[in-house]
Amino acid sequence: MGDCDIQLVTAIHLQEVELQEKPADNQQGTKNNHAADQTYTVEEAVEMIGFGRFHILLFVIMGSSNIVEAMEIMLLAVVSPEIRCEWRLDDWQVALVSTMVFFGFMVCGVLGGYIADRYGRWKVVFGGFVWSAYFSFLTSFAPSYGWFVFLRSMVGCGVAGVSQGFVLKTEFIPTKYRTYLLPLATIFWMIGSMLIIVLGMVVVPSLGWRWMIRLSVTPSVILIFLFKFIPESARYNVSAGNVQAAVKTLQWIAKMNRASLPPGRLVEPPEKERGNWRILLSSSFRRTSLLLWYSWFVASFAYYGSVLSSSELLEKNLLCVTDADREHQVKHSHEDGLCYCIPFGFSDYQTLLISCLGEVALVPVNICLLNVFGRKMSLTVLQLLAAILFMMVNICTTMFGFTALLFLLRSLVSMNFNVVYIYTAEVYPTVARSLGMGFCTSFSRIGGVIAPFIAQVLMSQSVILALSPFAVACVVCALGSFLLPIETKGRGLLQNS
Repeated sequence: MGDCDIQLVTAIHLQEVELQEKPADNQQGTKNNHAADQTYTVEEAVEMIGFGRFHILLFVIMGSSNIVEAMEIMLLAVVSPEIRCEWRLDDWQVALVSTMVFFGFMVCGVLGGYIADRYGRWKVVFGGFVWSAYFSFLTSFAPSYGWFVFLRSMVGCGVAGVSQGFVLKTEFIPTKYRTYLLPLATIFWMIGSMLIIVLGMVVVPSLGWRWMIRLSVTPSVILIFLFKFIPESARYNVSAGNVQAAVKTLQWIAKMNRASLPPGRLVEPPEKERGNWRILLSSSFRRTSLLLWYSWFVASFAYYGSVLSSSELLEKNLLCVTDADREHQVKHSHEDGLCYCIPFGFSDYQTLLISCLGEVALVPVNICLLNVFGRKMSLTVLQLLAAILFMMVNICTTMFGFTALLFLLRSLVSMNFNVVYIYTAEVYPTVARSLGMGFCTSFSRIGGVIAPFIAQVLMSQSVILALSPFAVACVVCALGSFLLPIETKGRGLLQNS
């Protein structure tokens, strides 16, 4: 009887334990089911991962792509006096070199944007590195002026692909860090500009312009190998339906940043309308696109106008300088000839170097403008100030005064270009972001195509006549920027339209 009582008590105790455990198990199961039901988007994942080591790597490698782009574009200003002398070129022939580079950029800009939206950003940027490095190297062996022009236009096509790196970089950066990291990228552009000027200063007098171009390809070759550390955009992958690849990328970034992904699973529907130009002209984006195309035209027109104008004014000494030195007077003795075979002197390179510093000197001001006033108002203010500075370049002043004006002008046009890049990458959705950027960069190169003929050809006839179009274009653009319908300050990146 005692044994039966013990067995009965044990059975009752076990039943009580089972009853206590079942609710706990049920609770755990409910939690697991709840976690499985949770979902998140790429935007939420990027924001939760935050800023970390991956973004430093991204900033350095993708920022260095600006070095390549700047070197290829600034090379035109440095090499112009040399090819003018070697092939006895007139003003319009020198201007045509710059024009054909921008023509190649313009044609391949839209094509590169379409391919990036359809087949991935990474492929286009990497292909741009290889293409531009290859044809830039071939340029150094150009046997004639015609070959030089053709090969430089091919370089422009490659640089169009490299410029898509801005989209790839933007899509990985959390919202609150974009207004800091993206303007700071101009440091790399300044480094590229200064590198090519230093190469010109050191290499051209001893080895000639051909060796300068060969050495200038080095950063592109290095970046080709470093680019394997940059993944494809997770935003592109989900839009293409490759969710698994997007998750893998986000997990790798989270691990690098010592962060975690949101609970649940990544869920975003694939987008069939990727790379469709109709999105850019839909009712949501029509006005924005039209105003942006003109803003990009002016950004490039003003930027390259300032770069090529400074090069031309220094080469031919068309400045109204009150403390003219002996070198300045000697150069003016050539003004009746069609061909100015006058290479840059040390002081000319020095002035160009100082003006390059202007590209980053006002970056803190740029960051403050973006954070306080937003993108639209920043564009308006910068364009109005650039118009004023363009007209001031014609004022009679000392060489120091001209260098200071050029410094400020380069600061303003560089900041304007940077802000319009940021605004474009933020305003368009992922499904058309690269195409939108491609269209915009193509319109900007129309400005680049026209700028050399004003800055290098018309400048010889009249300085004030050459500077006026740049100033007027900036004033009209300021009005257009003020009328932009969308402000992107503090807004997350859209996935679709």
